[in-house]
Amino acid sequence: MFKNKKVIIFDMDGTLIDSVGIWNEIDVELIKKIGGILDDVNIQIQRDSTLKKLKGSENLYLEYCRFLKEKYKSDMEAEEILKLRYEISKYYMEKVVDYKPNAEKLLKRLKELGFNLAIGTTTRKANIEMYKTTNKNIINKAKLDDYFDIIITNEDVKNRKPDPEVHSRILEFYNIKPEEVLIVEDSLIGVEAAKNAGISVVTIYDKYSASEIEEISKISEYQFKDFEEMINYVNKELSN
Repeated sequence: MFKNKKVIIFDMDGTLIDSVGIWNEIDVELIKKIGGILDDVNIQIQRDSTLKKLKGSENLYLEYCRFLKEKYKSDMEAEEILKLRYEISKYYMEKVVDYKPNAEKLLKRLKELGFNLAIGTTTRKANIEMYKTTNKNIINKAKLDDYFDIIITNEDVKNRKPDPEVHSRILEFYNIKPEEVLIVEDSLIGVEAAKNAGISVVTIYDKYSASEIEEISKISEYQFKDFEEMINYVNKELSN
């Protein structure tokens, strides 16, 4: 898995950190606050499918909030809903988000072994800044700036995953070839982006991507149930 590899690129949401479920909680709270009545809809599927349809919009999340306004017949304007969503999410990003179990141990082990680490994510730059400066869960375990040479966020690219632009930017930064890189992902859209970039990809299981597990397994070269299993594999393959 690591033969000839120099750089490991990690996805953020759902891979390094437990955040997908948190965004579901944020949207549930948001819908209640804009006057909506929750139905039986799956919040995650609703958000993901709506964002997919809105792909290419100049302000993706403003349009998503416009969708919420219309669906839940809110008196608030889309701009107000977007602002409220950021206000709600700020608490979660600073206080609740955390690394997945043993993720920081894997980062430390890979650095010890001499790999360069990068993040390629659709996470907003503002969220990354909170993880760097105010989220004690992350800061106390493994500061992002101590482990990652480069973090490419949603605002740094024109095209979101599954477009490979985020990975192309990282390849340019290191001036290396795709075959010298390994990507760690959790979702189908993430592994598709890796393959579109011509880069080998492995996956960490995330329950919020469980419905995509069959397709993920077809595309990704290795699948791990958690970071402990991946650490054991790293030690076995790379022990001298």
